[in-house]
Amino acid sequence: MNRGDISGVDLNLLTIFEALFEEGGASRAAIRLDMTQSAVSAALGRLRTLYADRLFVPTGRGLSPTARARELKPVISEALDRCRQSLAMASPDTAAFHGRAVSIGLSDDFELALGRPIMERVAREAPGLRVIFRQTHSQIVSEALARQDMDLAIAAGGFGARLGHEVVGQGGYACLLDGDAVPDVGYALTLEQYVSLGHLLISSGGVVGIVDEALAALGLKRTVLASTTHFAALPWLLKGSRAVATIPAHAADAIARVTGLRRLPCPMDLPAYPVELGWRSSALRDAAVVKVKAAIEACFATCFAARASVMRQ
Repeated sequence: MNRGDISGVDLNLLTIFEALFEEGGASRAAIRLDMTQSAVSAALGRLRTLYADRLFVPTGRGLSPTARARELKPVISEALDRCRQSLAMASPDTAAFHGRAVSIGLSDDFELALGRPIMERVAREAPGLRVIFRQTHSQIVSEALARQDMDLAIAAGGFGARLGHEVVGQGGYACLLDGDAVPDVGYALTLEQYVSLGHLLISSGGVVGIVDEALAALGLKRTVLASTTHFAALPWLLKGSRAVATIPAHAADAIARVTGLRRLPCPMDLPAYPVELGWRSSALRDAAVVKVKAAIEACFATCFAARASVMRQ
């Protein structure tokens, strides 16, 4: 086969490659594409012949991409994005989004606070368009976007010079605890009370956080009872415990609303930080990505403006 001649290549194979890569299995890819599993397996055989590589190897939980497949993924996704862009130009109405998915990278504090508003706004403004939330954080977000692991990303910075990004909000910190288990605290923490409580640390890496740095500047230390890498377990860790967690205020607000935990101001000043939305410039050729980007911006404007209003009251 002449490698420069694509006239004999079924370009639908590229869509199947993308689904296999992103779903991690033939059965899930078949459901996504509304195909039979045998048809997807047959297509995988043709892809292996086309690229002279196994591409995906069986594991205990599905299919894992080979090094060649990882190398091919951004190239193939870029080609498919261009095709989708051309179809959107031909059909600019929202019906063109049906069956499409746009992936958003974010840490789970942002997902807790903004996941539902983003989901609802996209469903309202672009029916048929699905959003996929993928976990990331500022230390790895730039590489993940460049690899096309996601279309858009929300993080507290970390976007490389070759990526587009904008500030969409300003983050701060608040405390979260079980008011029934710590009744002596009331609705405000003194610094003395704060230090006397046990603490839960949320950290993607080390054992020292921004709170420890602020306390050290005051000549104080806290007792960290446990550390975890995510926010979702906090309600179960805090409920019934005389412990406090100091976390981004947007996550504290979201968790307090649905769990009954008490959200309190932090008894010392902690620095605010910019919250940024990032993207690859090429991704904005896709009308679906542009639609989701606008939805994220609107949700940040609403969510963070409401939080600032509550804090002033």
